[in-house]
Amino acid sequence: MSEATPALPLFTALQLPKALLDSIKEAGFSNTTPVQALSLPIILRGDDVVVQAETGSGKTAAFALGILAKLNTNDFSPQALVLCPTRELAEQVAETIRGLAKTMGNVKVLTLCGGVPARSQIASFEHGAHVLVGTPGRVLDHLSQQRLDFSKLSTLVLDEADRMLEMGFQDDMKAIIAKTPSARQNMLFSATYPAGIAQLTKHVTPKAEHIKVAAAQTKANIVQRFFNLADTFSAYAVQQLLLDLQPANAMVFCNTKAEAQTIADKLAAKGFSALALHGDLEQKDRDQTMIQFSHGSTRVLVATDVAARGLDIAELDLVISVNMAHDLDTHTHRIGRTGRAGAEGLAVTLIGPQDDYKMRLLEDTMAAPIQLQPLPEPANSAKPLKSDVVTLQISGGKKDKLRPGDIVGALTRDNKLTMADIGKIKVQNQWSFVTVKNTSAKHALSLINIDKIKGKRFRAKAL
Repeated sequence: MSEATPALPLFTALQLPKALLDSIKEAGFSNTTPVQALSLPIILRGDDVVVQAETGSGKTAAFALGILAKLNTNDFSPQALVLCPTRELAEQVAETIRGLAKTMGNVKVLTLCGGVPARSQIASFEHGAHVLVGTPGRVLDHLSQQRLDFSKLSTLVLDEADRMLEMGFQDDMKAIIAKTPSARQNMLFSATYPAGIAQLTKHVTPKAEHIKVAAAQTKANIVQRFFNLADTFSAYAVQQLLLDLQPANAMVFCNTKAEAQTIADKLAAKGFSALALHGDLEQKDRDQTMIQFSHGSTRVLVATDVAARGLDIAELDLVISVNMAHDLDTHTHRIGRTGRAGAEGLAVTLIGPQDDYKMRLLEDTMAAPIQLQPLPEPANSAKPLKSDVVTLQISGGKKDKLRPGDIVGALTRDNKLTMADIGKIKVQNQWSFVTVKNTSAKHALSLINIDKIKGKRFRAKAL
């Protein structure tokens, strides 16, 4: 297994089609990340690869470029299948592939996940799809009903394979793989490499080249600080840190769903723009929460590790761990969410009495003693983190042929709102979301609810 820090080449040095190079340039990237530098030459040769790398390493773009580089856009049969542990991650992966493919013409990427009616996915099959991205359970369901034809499938990707094993998808994955052509390219990506992954690798791709991107390569610009929780209630400790540090946004990780909900509720009661994200929430509530946080209308997200797995925030100021994670790999995943794309990141861990043993293990890994600091005392003038924007949900999406430009046009038609009042826009299959300034929200809602967009009436509400 190779483990190295290569000189990071330019994307233009790789054997990529011009259309993909144009997409990469348009996105503002020029140099590869370590995981891309190591894996893309192998992937573009068409060889199998097993990659161990942390969250935020650029692995999604690596396999997306590999898929798109050899795609036959004239054939709408499924040519690539990406399996993910959660719907949230599948949606993120699909969006990344669509973004890179936008200079290639009509590339159809279809998500197959639970939480949405199967009938809407069945209707999409009639139009064909080049790339399928889904969760094992829903993909296997469609396969068992003979709704999918894998005869032209040439690429299989298992993304976050360790999480799929943890969630009990091993049998589903094997059943799906058995239905794919034996002559295919395999790519397996995993943050950790437990025994189960080694066994899965032998089953799926025994001749793959193995790559490990060292942890230090992805968190060199992250500052870690450790605070003594002692007898302090965790919700109060988080509140004090947020008041003192005043981050633009923050993720707070908890080890239990109950604690995540409790801390989020207490922060909200104190005036913070905060929401919880965990497995006890309905799927639609989890979707809306993640959109609000990624759009900036929620500034603090209090989450469990599994629920936050599919959330990818490019710019995250602060990560707080309420007590240490169950294991060191999870701790590494948490702190790796900040300090992306070369930016500096801050990761704070609250250490309680029960964390002593895990703290000693972390000290061994860091090869340096951990200095516990007392909780800060914020200035009297410090105010809770609030947001100056709100996210609106619109009752129409891709199925209604809505595009971001249509929403912008609807909001600016009377010239009372400008582009400066409008933030991020996300168009999903059935819903669309647009973020606007709080001061413009009432007028934006009236524009959408009263007038038509593309000749149709839609309803909008503030989340």
